[in-house]
Amino acid sequence: MFKLPFEWLLGLRYIRAKRRNGFISFISMSSMIGIALGVMALITVMSIMNGFQHELRERILGMTAHLTLSDNHHNLANWQELYEMSKLHPRVLGAAPNIMEQGMLSKGERVKGVMIRGVLPEYESEVSSIEDNMITGSLSELTAQGYGVVLGMELAQSLGVSVGDSVTLIAPQGAVSPVGMLPRIKRLSVTGLFRAGMHEYDSGMAIIHLEDAATIFRYRDQTVSGLQLKIDDLFKVYEVRRDYIVSFNDQFLIRDWTQQHANFFKAIQMEKRMMFIVLALIIMVAAFNIVSTMVMVVTDKQKDIAVLRTIGASPMSIQAIFIIQGLIIGIIGAYLGMVGGVVLSLNIHVIIPFIEQLFGFQFFPADVYYISEVPSKLDWSDVWAVSGLAFVLTLLATLYPAWRASRIQPAEALRYE
Repeated sequence: MFKLPFEWLLGLRYIRAKRRNGFISFISMSSMIGIALGVMALITVMSIMNGFQHELRERILGMTAHLTLSDNHHNLANWQELYEMSKLHPRVLGAAPNIMEQGMLSKGERVKGVMIRGVLPEYESEVSSIEDNMITGSLSELTAQGYGVVLGMELAQSLGVSVGDSVTLIAPQGAVSPVGMLPRIKRLSVTGLFRAGMHEYDSGMAIIHLEDAATIFRYRDQTVSGLQLKIDDLFKVYEVRRDYIVSFNDQFLIRDWTQQHANFFKAIQMEKRMMFIVLALIIMVAAFNIVSTMVMVVTDKQKDIAVLRTIGASPMSIQAIFIIQGLIIGIIGAYLGMVGGVVLSLNIHVIIPFIEQLFGFQFFPADVYYISEVPSKLDWSDVWAVSGLAFVLTLLATLYPAWRASRIQPAEALRYE
């Protein structure tokens, strides 16, 4: 029959304090609860931040491509040939040409600077979710030489227009006249409205047909700004980009979504790291409580330590007893916090509505925020990282009290006994 070493038996026994040592037991329980709450809070907050990051990434990439091919002047001739070649890559799901230019839209005295995006409706659904974000109308209503336009909801509201109204597009590419350079002006009819859930797009983007954009902005035949690609795994974009660089021998300028929105996603990642550090302080405070607990235990158990030393226990064995006791407190607390954090993260979509209904308020009102629900995305690597951090901090917290216990001399401890 397997027997535990006496260090483990004593470490387990010292956790269950007698009645006269109830205060020490209370401090031990408080330390355990503190670690559990810290781990649970950190896992939950990291999951919510992962959820927000995932939600924002999906909304941004729903309006833009994973990968964009163009030349060094951001123009691309004979895009049909490149379209067929790009579709040969096994990770590419779709491709679509577009024209991206800046312009101004006006309605009466209201004027807004916007990004004009020329698309081919039959191709655009391969790379973006604009069609899924349409509130009124459809991209298919954009026809060549029809000069229709689809506006973001915020942009339409700021201009005071809706479907069926007309707006005036002012393009910077103009014609030379005796009085100087005159901008090109074209009247467009609003055929649809979309809401992407991102202020950048909803308030600053207008979508027209590719041929209309080519005419207004004076693009040559079969020339576009670039070819947008969608791949099966957005996190494999580096591999696809590398393959294209090798295949096309640096003939084209290839940019991926991490380059186009680098500052935004770096800011989110930095915020996530800072939040991890701040909340890790909760676990650190609980770990320091273990230090005080173990110091009191060592002081209380001086007589026991002296007896153990006189019957042959080594300083390393004494040290192991108190390290085991502190680790058990930390491991149980970390385990309870991990279970609580995982359960809370997986059920946040149920818990938050319950709290909102109970107290009669919303964390993110739908009329103010585009993300009206608190998203959560549990990442197991975060769970293991937080649990590992709790274990390491607990281990460090036990070293000094255990070392102090191993230094107790039997004669000194038993002098007045």
